Amino acid sequence: MLEHFDKAFENRVRLQIMAVLAANERYDFNALKELLGVTDGNLASHLKALEKVAYIEVNKSFVGRKTNTSYQASEKGKKAFAKHLETLENLIKQQKQ
Repeated sequence: MLEHFDKAFENRVRLQIMAVLAANERYDFNALKELLGVTDGNLASHLKALEKVAYIEVNKSFVGRKTNTSYQASEKGKKAFAKHLETLENLIKQQKQ
């Protein structure tokens, strides 16, 4: 059972990032940083970890002269997150007697 937990979501910040991206089509860096209450560096490292396993997609665009980086959950990421949540739900159900 516990082997179905995804190590990518063991960290609270990465779990929160995926929850936000599962509930929203896309979210930009600054809005994520503010919502999660983390530093630039902390957020960037967790986003990079999720990008490395192809759970999120990065979109860079320009708003005026400023770059805007936004993120969205990939299909692979959505499936992995749903499986992780299902495993958590099953663990909880097993604890009920």
